[in-house]
Amino acid sequence: MPDRVQIGWVQALEFRNHRTLSWSPSPKLNLLSGANAQGKTNLLEALGFLLTGRSFRTSRLEELPTWGAERAAVGGELRRVDGSRTVRRSIERLTTGAWQGSGDDCPWARAVAFGWPDLEILTGGPLARRNFLDGFAARLYPSHRPALIRYRQILARRNRLLQEGRFAADVDGRLGPWDEQLALVGMELIDRRRRAVASLQTEIARIYPALAGGHPKVEIAYRASLGQATEPSAFVAALARARRAELARGQTLVGPHRDDLAIELDGMDVRAFGSRGQQRLLALALRLAEVLPIAEAAGTSPVLLLDDALSELDSRVCDNVLREIDHAEQVFLTSPEPLASGRGTRWVVREGEVAAV
Repeated sequence: MPDRVQIGWVQALEFRNHRTLSWSPSPKLNLLSGANAQGKTNLLEALGFLLTGRSFRTSRLEELPTWGAERAAVGGELRRVDGSRTVRRSIERLTTGAWQGSGDDCPWARAVAFGWPDLEILTGGPLARRNFLDGFAARLYPSHRPALIRYRQILARRNRLLQEGRFAADVDGRLGPWDEQLALVGMELIDRRRRAVASLQTEIARIYPALAGGHPKVEIAYRASLGQATEPSAFVAALARARRAELARGQTLVGPHRDDLAIELDGMDVRAFGSRGQQRLLALALRLAEVLPIAEAAGTSPVLLLDDALSELDSRVCDNVLREIDHAEQVFLTSPEPLASGRGTRWVVREGEVAAV
């Protein structure tokens, strides 16, 4: 059974609008209310940064410190059954003007975050769905993120050769080694993505009906530009077939960077035909579907960071969501207004400070 992970206390210094935050949350459900622009989302971001060393909102470190600050820091106690660990992370501006992050690592800490940008998984282009899938796969398989970085490096080099090679001699000879590298790493990515989608399908088939009520059927499927191919040799052959078109366009037209995730609700493409309420609930369900696979892979349950997750949902569905997250370990749920629920510990966020209600 996965070990539970909880944040015992957290301190933040010059992180977004939290100038000097010190807070000890509940070990279970924390309900955070407050008006807009008071720091609710920033607080969840700080908790995620404490747990993972990354922001779930941005990859730009310079956006995290308070405006005008040269340094930001987040520290806290992470607990599990066999003990606790104090983790401290910081971001600072170097003399060169660049920003650098540093601090402790906690390999067993995990977080699953939901926010309104997750609607892009349903309403955005294929890149949004690939990013979602790769983020999930990276938490299941530690080798996924390094392989993804390597794939992008090979892809960039191959694209440069395609752009240079339309008038060059022996273009096939120059591209051959890069085709083989791209195919080898690319098939690794595709294999892990397919396994990640299978894990998501198992969970979302249960979670979405529990949230929505009734018996809706959700199906997600990985759509590969290579079809059902599983061997690097098939990838290399597909690149050879696409050579003329690739040289004309100066870019690689086959591979995991061209793939997508199909999402259907009762046999209909929810991206095109789903209502906004269905799309928002399904985006939340996709995030909740990550929890059990991540817990089983990591051996520890992830902390849930849910930003305004109940917005635009009717009261019946809100009750279903609260009932579902009762099964999770530590949960942080924000809302503009206090929730009409007897569950959880209530807090109010005002001007970067957190106080009990």
